[in-house]
Amino acid sequence: MGLSNQMVRGRPTGTAAAEGAVAVEQRQTADTGRDPGTEVDPRVMELCAAVSRLRRELASHPADLPDRGVAEDELAALDAMARSGAPEVPRLRRSLLLVTGALGSVSALAPALSDMRRVIDSFSELPCPRPGD
Repeated sequence: MGLSNQMVRGRPTGTAAAEGAVAVEQRQTADTGRDPGTEVDPRVMELCAAVSRLRRELASHPADLPDRGVAEDELAALDAMARSGAPEVPRLRRSLLLVTGALGSVSALAPALSDMRRVIDSFSELPCPRPGD
């Protein structure tokens, strides 16, 4: 029996059965809309990896979480921001708060959530733009 055929509490298990699994499994070299020679901030690549990891782990988590939809939506938004190449720090932090509120009590997801938080915290080291610049 394959993973995609298993059901736990009415939800399919395994990444192949997860909604949006194709987006979760995309390679880091996917087209981001930037010119081919443009250098990518390593933190953006780390953010893509951290978000993908948490999305995969959430998709395979069998529990029926009341705020799963909120977390999935915010993770999709984080993925889109990361792929744009220029994520906004306040928006990253807002998404982190929403995902943490939805998933923070799930101990199985804590390592992936902590990793994502660490990566988002690395963006706060950027100098804030001054008005008029």
